[in-house]
Amino acid sequence: MVTVLAFLFALGLLITIHEYGHYRVAVAAGVKVLRFSIGFGKPLLKWKRGPDQTEFVIAAIPLGGFVRMVDEREGDVPAADVPRAFNRQSLFKRAAIVAAGPAANLLLAAALFAVVAFVGVRQPVALLGAPAAGSPAAVAGVRAGDQVVAITADGSTQAVQSWSDLQLQLLTAAMDGQTVSMQLKAADGATSNVTLHFAGAEDKASQPDFLATWGLRLKSPPALIRETIAGGPAEKAGMRAGDVVTQVDGKAISGAEALLKAIQASAGKPLQLLVKRGQQNVSLTIRPQVQHLASNGQRVWRIGAMLGGEIPTVVVKSGPLGAVVQGFSRTWELSALTLKTLGKMVIGQASLSNLSGPVTIADYAGRSAELGWLSYISFLAIISVSLGVLNLLPLPVLDGGHLLYYAIEGFTRRSIPQRLQERLQQGGLVIIALMMTIALYNDFARLIGPMH
Repeated sequence: MVTVLAFLFALGLLITIHEYGHYRVAVAAGVKVLRFSIGFGKPLLKWKRGPDQTEFVIAAIPLGGFVRMVDEREGDVPAADVPRAFNRQSLFKRAAIVAAGPAANLLLAAALFAVVAFVGVRQPVALLGAPAAGSPAAVAGVRAGDQVVAITADGSTQAVQSWSDLQLQLLTAAMDGQTVSMQLKAADGATSNVTLHFAGAEDKASQPDFLATWGLRLKSPPALIRETIAGGPAEKAGMRAGDVVTQVDGKAISGAEALLKAIQASAGKPLQLLVKRGQQNVSLTIRPQVQHLASNGQRVWRIGAMLGGEIPTVVVKSGPLGAVVQGFSRTWELSALTLKTLGKMVIGQASLSNLSGPVTIADYAGRSAELGWLSYISFLAIISVSLGVLNLLPLPVLDGGHLLYYAIEGFTRRSIPQRLQERLQQGGLVIIALMMTIALYNDFARLIGPMH
């Protein structure tokens, strides 16, 4: 229920803001607006207001919306309304009305990011885990426990506030194939600099596990046992709450993530664990058991214990002015990253699996809402950026397609023939339908595993 409500609220808010941008600028430009609709299909609620008696509608299918204006291309227009028809407006006014929708989404994102920055949010410190042997990070000299305090890329040095901040800066640099210098602080306070060369990695930077393949991952919390499940393998073997697992089969582990991987890799074979209990080291033999089957049919092995290790966090916040600046900066960075990713998908340098549809968005909406209102606001801001950027793509049907028409009109001094626009619209619908099909396939592939 939380997921459904969070998803519907997100859709309603983002669509309303988008359409209100079109509506507000249309009214300011003197265009007569006939209908403002949130959703498609049968109206559930409608009312009229304003000097033009604009009809406001909430419809049954909440997957979009529209603002219908007086336009001679759509039918006969009373003589008194002809000067206020959309098609009679100057090129500048028409472009402003069309651009106002995506602009409203981007402004909303900036405002939401500013709220999060001002209130402050607790995020993991940019502490790096042990890089895999032979990975670029390991070769560069990254060690487990190093904290990234600053990054220099393209001649500019920026402080790193948190792990999410580090991720964004590294991915942005990787997509441009830049060379990055990271300033590190070791656990003993010693500082060092390592260099990563992302040249040639641009086509892989959009992959979800890109940073991990480079040996850059968040340091895992210690494998601290918070609780053992009654009757489970851990309890039977003598494991206790407060134990810290330090070795598996004679090999030291770096934390909880390594322990979980070792348990899964055991496939049910007994594991020899060394745990630290107070000042003592205790050896335990535990045989993992199948807890359930994953969505792809793979067995999931567990030992019947709950982990409770924590990672260092920091509250990232700014003053009023700094929060506003950060809101716009974050919106700009995410917009650029989104455009780069889309561009790489078009030319085949990024996987189409990066496209997400309503099922995945609904899932993230529910998860973020359960984590708290600040997480949900951050989610809304990210989706608002995506909606704004996607609508600016130069595809017929989208706002960006109309802006492309107006750019051509401004350059040639002639509008594109209506017949050609209609054909382009049909082509645009095919492209949008194809993108939605891929996005839905990705949604269900994530839920039930890839189709074979």
